[in-house]
Amino acid sequence: MPDPLPASGQAAPGARRPRAGSSADASAGTPASTAGRTSHGPHASHSTHRDITPWPAARAIAARAPRPVASGAVPAGVPLEQALGLVLAAPLVALTDLPSFDTSAMDGWVVAGPGPWSVLDEGILAGQGGTVSLADGDAVRIATGARIPREATAVIRREHGITDDKGRLHPRRDVMQGQDIRPRAQECRSGDQLLPSGALVTPAVLGLAAAAGYDRLPVVPRPRAEVLILGDELLTEGLPHEGLIRDALGPMLPPWLRSLGVDVIGVRRLGDDAEALHQAITTSTADLIVTTGGTAAGPVDHVHPTLSRIDAELLVDGVAVRPGHPMLLARILPDQHLVGLPGNPLAAVSGLLTLAEPLLRTLSGRPVSVPYTAVVREDVHGHPHDTRLVPVTLQADDAVPLHYNGPAMLRGVAVAEGLAVVPPGGARKGQELEILDLPWAVPEAGGYATGVCFT
Repeated sequence: MPDPLPASGQAAPGARRPRAGSSADASAGTPASTAGRTSHGPHASHSTHRDITPWPAARAIAARAPRPVASGAVPAGVPLEQALGLVLAAPLVALTDLPSFDTSAMDGWVVAGPGPWSVLDEGILAGQGGTVSLADGDAVRIATGARIPREATAVIRREHGITDDKGRLHPRRDVMQGQDIRPRAQECRSGDQLLPSGALVTPAVLGLAAAAGYDRLPVVPRPRAEVLILGDELLTEGLPHEGLIRDALGPMLPPWLRSLGVDVIGVRRLGDDAEALHQAITTSTADLIVTTGGTAAGPVDHVHPTLSRIDAELLVDGVAVRPGHPMLLARILPDQHLVGLPGNPLAAVSGLLTLAEPLLRTLSGRPVSVPYTAVVREDVHGHPHDTRLVPVTLQADDAVPLHYNGPAMLRGVAVAEGLAVVPPGGARKGQELEILDLPWAVPEAGGYATGVCFT
């Protein structure tokens, strides 16, 4: 039997197994209540962590945390070039017929009546304003996309026709009524719904919207986040020395948040200063404030006291997950939230995936991604009571657990393609585990990754 985690090398990416259900958004739990929570192990000794929320319930609470947009309220449209990667806030309805007039699908000749046809001197180009009248037996050269004359019978492709020395056009094959003509409204009629509210604006959607007559699109605004880096022990450059360590979260969190579709409006380094933290939180205009460290009960852990001082509503105060159990979620204002991440790097990643990603998904209007599972290739140690998130690579249907998965370690997640959700007590070789995507990892099966962003 192979050694329990960590015990494997890395594997090449492979297919993933989608599944219909997921624990990620089940068992919503009840904020400000002890329902569905646990109070075991070391958590019980932390006065600030009274009731620990189970991991699935924490995810569900985070997804529900943003207040719903008022019915009928549609954000103002943004120019097409600014809408890429956002989500439609209203259905995309055609503003015109597509095509808006009969057009030629091919370069060649447009003909009227039976052949052979006398080729006129005129030609019809795309975008040409005038019209050409045809009588039976007439043909005129035409370009792809050009307007079809009202009297036309068909379009003959250039390679399917030949002209004789008298200027008459002969077909190389039978001509069918209406061939190679795109009739008006073939794709849609004005007023048809092209895409529903909630659709992701991809490059193809931009093209469709432009063709359908749009200059601006109604989209859910991109969430705005601010990152507050806490800790006097953090260096921004050079080698660690004399008890000081390099800050890994400052470089990591802003691009990670951007990969989740967020506009990061600021990164502030506050050290262990309670007043600076209070000032930063109360003056922030972000939809989401993300703090690093300071969520436990140590002498310089100022997050809980600051939230209490400003009467914030604690929605999640500790999660039964390893790493990252001291994470928290608070509502600062009706439309502003704070996610407190632990200071250890992999624990902070756990907090991002547990609390920040579901909240941001709701804020940006994105649907829940299709969950998938993979078979774990070997036994995986678990926590006796808590869910455990373990970095993995994927090969075929197998999840391969990685070394270096401690709370302070990033070496494993740096090469991972996802995090396996290990239930309390651990998992056995061959057991299917849910996989959380990293936002830059696009599955080969199961659709879009959680955080696909085109910015």
